[in-house]
Amino acid sequence: MSLQSSSGLAEQPLKGIGLICLAILLFASHDTMSKYLSGFYPIVMVVWARYVSHTVLMLGVFGPRMGMGVIRTRRPGLQIARALCLIGTSLFFTAGLRYLPLAEATAVNFLAPLIVTALSVPLLKERVTRPQWIAVVTGFVGVLIIIRPGSSLFTPAVLLPLGSAVMFGIYQILTRILSSTDSPTTSNFIAGLVNSVIMTSLLPFFWEPPSWTHAILMIGLGACGMGGHLLLTQAFRYAPPALLAPFSYGQIICAGLMGFIFFGHVPDEGALVGMTIISLSGLAVAWQQRRARKPITSSRRSIMASSRIPYRHGQSRPLHHTVMQALGA
Repeated sequence: MSLQSSSGLAEQPLKGIGLICLAILLFASHDTMSKYLSGFYPIVMVVWARYVSHTVLMLGVFGPRMGMGVIRTRRPGLQIARALCLIGTSLFFTAGLRYLPLAEATAVNFLAPLIVTALSVPLLKERVTRPQWIAVVTGFVGVLIIIRPGSSLFTPAVLLPLGSAVMFGIYQILTRILSSTDSPTTSNFIAGLVNSVIMTSLLPFFWEPPSWTHAILMIGLGACGMGGHLLLTQAFRYAPPALLAPFSYGQIICAGLMGFIFFGHVPDEGALVGMTIISLSGLAVAWQQRRARKPITSSRRSIMASSRIPYRHGQSRPLHHTVMQALGA
């Protein structure tokens, strides 16, 4: 009898790992294009392009199959709040990329899982252990090392990725809450649609005609964002979150490589130490959460499979859908 993942599929860890690696490559590519385009166009226009192309592509892929189900939600208020957090994340982070190196900005943004841990106490009434609190504090120490006085990053611009991390943390909390009622496809489409409407209303004040090359890159923003989300969702259908969580931090490495290849930037020793500390802190939180869960036997997996929340077209999804589906803000 083969083990089943929380999605009901037979676990295929290597396939899940491969999918998440492809997802973080797309997310890093998205951020690289955002940084490049932010040097030519207003931030609002870059973010607008990301959400409009994302929404149009999702509508083309899921609209014919799901119909109005792609936008049907039981909690419209929370979905709008989640979308606003996501657009705040995008604006803060894209603005930060204009002034900061790609790898360092990405590392600071990876404080989000630690912020989720801290916010889960007042917002989700979850218990956070002492080792988890130590990991949270250590992660913030890693940020202080990156932006230490005397470094080139010790500027007000570093507040932008910090603001992005806070907004992204709240976004992940709302994603966790909504995962019990709405499908990931619905949540991602609504977020893209709401943010497309908001950014389109602002576009007349910031519009600059893009070149054909830049227009293609703007479409690429949405393609990378949507593709990353789809691959990430599929990854968690084949392997458990505890196994895949460490690989998400590979995005910092990808960002460092792309920053060097496309922008010629090499992080200094202090930044490398800080990035390592942030990554290890996030991994420590994931490890503690894994230890807190009791081992799931085959029989218990069967019980969990029978208690999944059904949704359109006979598919199903676990009650505890991972908040990591939104890593590519």
